[in-house]
Amino acid sequence: MLAYRHGFHAGNHADVLKHTVFTAVLRHMNLKPKPYRVVDTHAGAGGYSLEGRYAQKKGEYEEGIGRLWSRKDLPPLVADYVEQVRVFNPDGKLAQYPGSPAIAQLLLRPVDQLRLYELHPTDHRILASAMAGRRGTEIHDSDGFDALRAQLPPSTRRAVVLMDPSYEGTGDYPRAIAALREGLARFADGTYLLWYPQVTKLESAQLPKRLEALASQTSWLHARLTVQRPDAQGFGLAGSGVFVINPPYTLHAQLLEVLPYLADVLGQFDGANYLLEQRAD
Repeated sequence: MLAYRHGFHAGNHADVLKHTVFTAVLRHMNLKPKPYRVVDTHAGAGGYSLEGRYAQKKGEYEEGIGRLWSRKDLPPLVADYVEQVRVFNPDGKLAQYPGSPAIAQLLLRPVDQLRLYELHPTDHRILASAMAGRRGTEIHDSDGFDALRAQLPPSTRRAVVLMDPSYEGTGDYPRAIAALREGLARFADGTYLLWYPQVTKLESAQLPKRLEALASQTSWLHARLTVQRPDAQGFGLAGSGVFVINPPYTLHAQLLEVLPYLADVLGQFDGANYLLEQRAD
């Protein structure tokens, strides 16, 4: 939705989970010399000030990246993710947070391709300015769900697709399923990451099973992190999940170490927990 601004939520616990998994996937893709294409369907502004009024309104980053910033006991994958945030803050102070496009820009090689989609006019303008000049990058102010028709199959024959819509209404849930279905039909070998919020909506609760059914003929991994209780009215972001279709074979073992750590460090109540499931070919 065009009213959504990720700046209010940048660096929160959901970003920590999403970007930790995203970092792991890109690192694995880099192990082979052949280039690949990253398609980010809801790219946002690319980077966010943590000192501006959006991030400061609720200070969500303090319960996310803020809890990891100074720790010395980070598991290797989490340390790698935090290092990308440090590169984005060269003076050593946690003042900026890199969105998915910025993390991709840091990790992709010169031969790799980056395709970014963002409809919000202000965020698109910031994104275009931030990403300008990178070879192999295209920035579009069009619907990311529809983008897969043009981007898949990629000329590289290798691809990572990241979907993290706002889910402010209920329409993003069926659209995400439809886009993934079309993506798999066009390029079955791609790696697809779908982030989703853990909220008190029926669509959110049903989404993992719908994704399992969609990916029943291939490998998948589902990671979920629950860090807080909903409020008294049952609202709020209790946690989030990432569903990966055709995940790297190394990802399950990495997250088996990472998720208990994140549940402990980011947990805001005694019942903080995690879930890790997979279907391997």
